Amino acid sequence: MYKVEINSLLENITQLTESKGTHKISLHSSGLYIIDKFSSTSVPGEISILNNNGESIGLIHIAENPIKDFAVSEIKISILKADDGTDLYCRTIIPPDFDPSKKYPAIVYVYGGPHLQIITDSWSTGRYNYWFYKMAQEGYIVFTLDNRGSDNRGLKFEQATFRQLGTVEVKDQLVGVDYLKSFEYVDQERIGVYGWSYGGFMVTSLMTRTDQFKVGVGGGAVIDWKYYEIMYTERYMDTPESNPEGYEKASLLNYVENLNGKLLLVHGTIDPVVVWQNTLEYAARATMLNIPLDYYPYPGYEHHVKGKDKVGLYTKITNYFLDNL
Repeated sequence: MYKVEINSLLENITQLTESKGTHKISLHSSGLYIIDKFSSTSVPGEISILNNNGESIGLIHIAENPIKDFAVSEIKISILKADDGTDLYCRTIIPPDFDPSKKYPAIVYVYGGPHLQIITDSWSTGRYNYWFYKMAQEGYIVFTLDNRGSDNRGLKFEQATFRQLGTVEVKDQLVGVDYLKSFEYVDQERIGVYGWSYGGFMVTSLMTRTDQFKVGVGGGAVIDWKYYEIMYTERYMDTPESNPEGYEKASLLNYVENLNGKLLLVHGTIDPVVVWQNTLEYAARATMLNIPLDYYPYPGYEHHVKGKDKVGLYTKITNYFLDNL
């Protein structure tokens, strides 16, 4: 958090928070006090009261580490360069018993779409994070990169994908793959990819528009943007009439014959966000072309699988990587 003297034309700026990580700030209506909710990749959470000079009045809450009794390794955040020199933030989780003399398979977790930033120096309890630690315990390196088009990096960064979804994002994800392959301890022949929703679109794109991945799992995947909701799609792709080339290039139905590795697609049968028709058409095209594809529908579920069946879903995903990667 910073304090600025407005009358100084933004020249007199004072930094009020010091700890390296993520600060979520609330200012008291009087302007005299600040609530600072802080976390980092190694600090689960602290809530402090500061005065308006950034001086601590008191620490009112320290969150317990919920995984302190488990074997987890330190998270490493790095900065890579896109083809135009743009900074790309990424995160690497290595096995807790890591031995640099060994070869490890890697799983790339990808989302890649607008409205979401994954790589932050913060404590995360998102739906996937503990699964990442689980896969690291199973002997996988787990890697994530925020490509151009994702959130909180400014207008130019987000608009890089405008009218061409699935193009710039793929290029940036391959920068991450090259980074992984630069390490002797990464098995270059055993790289997998997992994602859901826009991440499912990215998984299927990476499995068919590149030759870098051996195994992929995509959940609730957008396959053809003409089937997605108008408000979202036309914001980033314009209309099909004004951008037919962009829609044609982004449709993953055009790349089914390029699928070489093992791909599992899962989908809720009453998904109102990414309608079931997306992956059904992909499966139909794969059948017609005699392209091997693993497919699993979740009857009665919408865009996400919840409750006890979520355990079954992640058992399925985990085993798919264990069996094929």
